[in-house]
Amino acid sequence: MSTRTPKHIFLSVIRALFLRELEMRFSVGRTGLFWTFFEPFLQILLFVWIHYIIKSMGGGHFSFNYTVFIASGFIPFNMFRAILSSSSGAFIANKGLFAYRQIKPIDTIIARALVELFLTAIIIVMFLFISLMLGVEDFLPKNTAASLLALLWLWVFSTSIGILVAIGNVFFISVGKLVSISTFALLIFSAVFFPIISLSPSGQEILLYNPLTHFMEMIHGYYVIGLDDRFVDYRYMLLWTLAPLFVGIWLYSLLAKRIVSL
Repeated sequence: MSTRTPKHIFLSVIRALFLRELEMRFSVGRTGLFWTFFEPFLQILLFVWIHYIIKSMGGGHFSFNYTVFIASGFIPFNMFRAILSSSSGAFIANKGLFAYRQIKPIDTIIARALVELFLTAIIIVMFLFISLMLGVEDFLPKNTAASLLALLWLWVFSTSIGILVAIGNVFFISVGKLVSISTFALLIFSAVFFPIISLSPSGQEILLYNPLTHFMEMIHGYYVIGLDDRFVDYRYMLLWTLAPLFVGIWLYSLLAKRIVSL
C-alpha cells in the first residue's frame, strides 16, 4: 500500500478547501451568484457614467478607450481587495478544521486566494465575451501573455499581504476593519481610474510610493492600447512582493501553534 507524499497531501487539502470555499461563496443562492459576477459590471458602468458626465463638462478627455481602461484596472483591484478581505478572517472562520493535522492554517489563505483568482478569471472571460459580441475589439489586450503574467504577479503580491493581514487579525481584531478602510482609500490613490501620466510630476511622485500604483500601471500598460509601463518600477514591485511574503511566512512559522490554539 503506497503512502501519500506531503506534496499530494497538500494538493488534496488545497483542492478540498478550494471547493469548500467556492461552495460557501454560492451557498446564499442565486442572489449571491448574481452579485459575484455582475456587481463588477455595475460598478464599472457607474464609473464610466461619472467619466461621461465629467467629459461632457469639458474635462477627462483621453486618447484611449476609457471603458477598457476602467475594466482592466478595476477587476484586478477587486481581486486584490477581495483577497485581503477574505484573508483577514481565514484563520478564525476555519478554526474548527485545524483539528485535522493535515490542514494547516496557511492552507486556508491559499485556498481563498485561489478562489478569488478563479472568480476573477471568469469575470474577465465574461467581459471579453460580451465585448466581442458587441464588436468592441478594444477590449482585447494588446499583450495577452504579459497581461496574464501581470495579473498573476498581482495575485502573489495580494496573497503575501493577505498572510500578514490574517496573522494580524488573529491577535488584533481591528486589523480586519483597518483593511476595509485602507482598501477603499487605495481604490482612489492607486491609479485605478486614471493614468499616472495625467497627474502633475509632484502627484506622480506621491502616488508612486504606493506599490499598488505600479501594479495598476503595469496592467494598464500591457492591456490598453495607447498606454505603456514607463512609470513602473519592477524592482520596487518585487521588493514589495517578496518582503511581505518572507515576513509573513516567518511570522507564521513562529505563531502557527498559537494560531491553532487560540
